[in-house]
Amino acid sequence: MSGGDQMFFYDNYVAIIGDIVDSKKIKDRKAIQQKLKNVLADINAKYSEDIASKFTIVLGDEFQGLLKNRNNIMKIICEIEMVMTPVQLRFGIGIGDIRTDINFDNSSEIDGPAYHRARKMIKEIESKKFQYTERHSNIMICSGENNIEIDELLNSILSVCTALKSKWTDRQKEIIYAYLSNDENQYKAAHILDIGQPSVNKALSKARYYSYKSAIDTVNSFLSKERGKHNG
Repeated sequence: MSGGDQMFFYDNYVAIIGDIVDSKKIKDRKAIQQKLKNVLADINAKYSEDIASKFTIVLGDEFQGLLKNRNNIMKIICEIEMVMTPVQLRFGIGIGDIRTDINFDNSSEIDGPAYHRARKMIKEIESKKFQYTERHSNIMICSGENNIEIDELLNSILSVCTALKSKWTDRQKEIIYAYLSNDENQYKAAHILDIGQPSVNKALSKARYYSYKSAIDTVNSFLSKERGKHNG
């Protein structure tokens, strides 16, 4: 784009708010909450250099965190999603300023447009669930009024990703997670699962995993780049 077309973001921080879909219908909520707590602790350790405020559970079934580095936004979300399978999650991503002091250990004390935008996306995902003609997505991004067209493009990609994921069987999810957890190496995944490498390859292909990954990588690549700033 030319120098005069400064419609891109970014501000300083990325807020991620997530919650469990239909949590009240889950039989053993206590065990699921403990599993979520463990997953978030692993994310905080693995991505410590990206994190401005740790991912923590702030309400019974809701969690949030704040990133100062945008390189691994989608990777973090995908890892939380895969580990928590078959529990379904939704994520709101808000990009913008923070207007309070940043408490590394307690993200619930932090506020600003980044969090407001993430919260707005969580509510939008919830509202779309009941609108049958609307496209559905479990991840949505908001980066402010100056970036509506870009947000629309990214959210369209994420909607297609959600459609692809919705077709995955539990076994496909298991194989995909093993593949991701082992350096995206089919042979390592096969060894962990005690199956042949061709079985891993077949499952990934049948799940249209590489189309999904290409789309997610496109979103992540765009989010990771500095594109100039807007107010707020």
